[in-house]
Formats: sequence, structure tokens, C-alpha cells
Amino acid sequence: MVARSHAAPPTPWSKNLAEPQIHQTAYVHSFSNIIGDVRISENVLVAPGSSIRADEGGAFYIAAGSNIQDGVVIHALEEGRVIGDDQQPYSVWIGENTSITHMSLIHGPAYIGDDCFIGFRSTVFNARIGKGCIVMMHALVQDVEIPPGKYVPSGAVINTQQQADRLPDVEEEDRQFASHVVKSNNALRSGYQCAADDACIAPIRNEIAQSSDSNRSDSQTSRSSDNSYSSMSSITAEVQQQVRQLLGQGYRVGAEYADERRFRTSSWQSATSIQSDRVSDVLNALADCVEEHADKYVRIIGIDTKAKRRVLEEIIQRPGGTPVKTATKTATFASTPSQSNNRTTQTASAGVGSDLQTQVRSLLAQGYRIGIEYADERRFRTSSWQSATSIQSDRESDVMNALANVMDEHTGEYVRIIGIDPKAKRRVLEEIIQKPNGKVSPTAKVAVQNDSTAQAAAPRNGGTSNTSLNQDTIAQIRQLLSQGYKIGTEHADKRRFRTGSWQSCSPIDSSRESDVLENLAGCMSEHNDEYVRLIGIDPKAKKRVLETIIQKPN
Repeated sequence: MVARSHAAPPTPWSKNLAEPQIHQTAYVHSFSNIIGDVRISENVLVAPGSSIRADEGGAFYIAAGSNIQDGVVIHALEEGRVIGDDQQPYSVWIGENTSITHMSLIHGPAYIGDDCFIGFRSTVFNARIGKGCIVMMHALVQDVEIPPGKYVPSGAVINTQQQADRLPDVEEEDRQFASHVVKSNNALRSGYQCAADDACIAPIRNEIAQSSDSNRSDSQTSRSSDNSYSSMSSITAEVQQQVRQLLGQGYRVGAEYADERRFRTSSWQSATSIQSDRVSDVLNALADCVEEHADKYVRIIGIDTKAKRRVLEEIIQRPGGTPVKTATKTATFASTPSQSNNRTTQTASAGVGSDLQTQVRSLLAQGYRIGIEYADERRFRTSSWQSATSIQSDRESDVMNALANVMDEHTGEYVRIIGIDPKAKRRVLEEIIQKPNGKVSPTAKVAVQNDSTAQAAAPRNGGTSNTSLNQDTIAQIRQLLSQGYKIGTEHADKRRFRTGSWQSCSPIDSSRESDVLENLAGCMSEHNDEYVRLIGIDPKAKKRVLETIIQKPN
């Protein structure tokens, strides 16, 4: 079963020549590498390309029902041990029904509890991860102990215990996802074992050989008769017209799909490539994709093959097989004045108000670029915003169309507009324009160009509000800046406030009073139901000289 398993090599710190112990029900692929005192329990799957080396640290324990996927590396330092569930010391302990997914690195001393999920290319080093934790893709967990049932977002760096303690809880859909991965890999383990057993695989091969000819002819007949109907029933007239437009301009057409989870993380998957430039072939291919993925999101892609870039990304179906009317992602097509006016009307109906349109016009007039970011409830709480499709145009109509599309595509999520100074390579604006309940927040953060704009952010009566700064705070900021200090802001909800776990707002790089006031007002607006505090920072001594709360909930 195992082509490459070896005893631990003799080293200055160990000459025990320990060999792997692998349960007979486990499946270890011949392209994996297992060295030294590695103990693999029943029903474990070790996939191709994985490397489990207990040649420096040891022992390693992988409990029942877990899966070690392609490209995983498990190694350990000579020093440092964790206590396993059997109360014995180990360099690496991996609990039951745990998934260590593709290209992950587990470096001991490390403990990973039962029912955990470690996402692609994530790293766990000198850490203890409690039962039922979910660590998403490209994360780093180091020198901490994560309590049971916590969720680590994609790309997070968790290397202080304070960060670990304030992680959000795993939700039920996360548990279901982790359980599904374990079941899928258990099925793979059974399949690999069957494939290696002639008695198991021979009947299946015979059955395939007997049915392949008849199935092939039936499939071809059915496909040819159903294609025209599929095109008419599942591809709307707007999409058909859009396909004709793309092909007429020399572009290629592709398709992508995503389930609910992948849609939230923008991890779209490519459908079968469409090689033809005939309208009927493309529509049939799109119809097949829509039918095959009726329970998922499907979007059409327009591709400029010469420039090697995308000119269109538009959702044409949502889960449940519901067709989506084409919105306004046609910025690459030549537009007549009437088309431009029609798009503006559609944009307004999508929830983009005149205040926002005025703000976009102002930003573009000052030479700034516009960007968009979005976040679901979980990512919003951890400030893990995701970038939407880049807006390359500086035309107001194109930008408004792109905003409307993102808001429509991410209904039920937070969406914010970004103003970008391309010369200084910094952000001049961050403002939420949509919340999960669909409510579009009023514009509060305006790109500041002079002191009069900043002064307008303060109430004339000297009082405070959720999006305003009082005169005392403005005077305090002016004094800090005059002394050469930097300004920062932090926010916390009631639970984090009680534990002193403040989170940073966007950094304020400028030392201009107007820029600072605008950023403070923006942080207060974005977190209007939380505590917000002002931070004075001595950049030379690298210490805080002031911490004062400038906003409280309600």
C-alpha cells in the first residue's frame, strides 16, 4: 500500500530508527512520503504529494477518520511537545475527523483537535487549535492557543493570544462544510482501496464497458434534441443579445459558476471552455452550464483574446435556477447617448442615490479613481473586506453602472466605495453605500480637499453626534498635530469594549487637519453603533500619548 515509508534516520538527538505505524484500514497513496514515528489510525486518507516527516521531532499522531490532502507538509522541531488526547507527549497531534487541506503546513509543536478544518496553504506552528475550529485559506496561526469552536478568516495572521481570544465563533454552515469535506474524503479513501483491489474493481469495469456504447448514442441524441430547447428556456433574450454583441466585436465567451460559499469568497470555478465563435454553439454551451449548475450562481465572461483581459463579468443565474436579467456590465461596448441615459436610469433603480452620484462625480473631477469592496457579516466584523472587480474607466456612467452591479450582486452584504489617489497611492475615501438590510447609508465621508470641508463635519452648536466631531475634539486633534504626533482611531462593540479588545480603523497617513477630521468622521459613521476612541501617537518614541473615547453606542 505504501511505496515510500521509511524509518527515522539516525541523528545526534535520536537513534531509535522508529518506523511508521499505519492502520490496515487507512489508505496512504504511493506518492506520499512518511518517515519515522508516525502513527496513522483507522480510516485515514493520506493523499498524493503529502510529506509527513518525523525525522527531527516525533512522534506524530493522526487520529481516526482524518484526511491529509495533496501537498500537505507535516514536520516538527526537535524540542517542544504537546499533550495528546491520550495524555502522551507528541510533536504533532491531529484529532479525529479533521481535514488538513491542500498545501497546508503543520509544523510542530502543534495540536489540532477533533472536527477541525485547516484551509488551503495555511500554516500552523507552535500552536494549539481547539476542537471544532475552522481555519480558512492562506492563514497563519502561530504561538497561540485558539479556543474550541472558533473561526479564523482567510488570510488572517493570528500570532498574539489577544487576537486568538477575540476570534468569532464557528457557525452551523461552517460545521456542515467541514463535515462534508470529511465525508467526501472518506468516500475517496474507499474508492482508492477499491481501485487497488481486483475483486472490487472488476465488476465496475465490466458494467461500464457494457453500458458505454448505448449511453453514448442516447446521450448524443438527447443532447442534439434538447439543446435548442435549453437555449430558449434557460438563456434570456438579454443574454442572447449580449452574446451576439460580444462575438460581433471579436471577443470570446466563457462561463463560470460558484456555490453559495464560493460566491461569498469570489472563488468562481471555470466551466467547460467554449472554443466556438458561432452564436448557436455558445448559447448551447451556456445553456448546458446553466442546467448543469442549476443550484449555483453562473456568470458569463467576455474575453479580449488580444489584450488577454476580461471585458465583461455578469451573473446570469442565481441558485434555484433563477435567470437574472442582464444589468449594466457593458462598459466595454460602444454606447450611444440614449444607452448611457438608460443605464443611468437602471443604476438609480438599483439603489444608487443622487448623493452618491454627486460624490462619484466630485472624486472623478479631482483625478481620483474609484474602487469597490464588499463584506458579509463575518468579514465586516473582522474588517476583512474583499475587492470587487476593478473599475478601469474614469467615466461617471461606467462607474455608476459598476457600483449598481456590485450592489445587486452582493445583496445582503456590506458594500463600500473607495476613492483612490493614484499618484500618492493612498485612499482618500472609504464609505459604506449598502448594508445587509439593503439600506444605503447617507454619504458621510467626503473626499477632503480643503479645511472648510472638514469644518463642515463638525456641528455648529458644538454638540456631538454619531457622525460628527465636537469642537473640543477638533481642538485636541489640532494640538496633537501641532506637536508632531500622529492620529489613529479604534472601535469596539459592547462585548469587545468590556474585554478591552479594540480594533483599528483604517490608518490615517496624513498630518493635515482636514484629512484627519474626515477619516475620524468616517470611522464614526462606519461604526455608529459602537465605541470609537481617538489615539494620539508619538512616532519617534513609538508609543501612545492619548486614548480618549469620542463616541459611544446610541
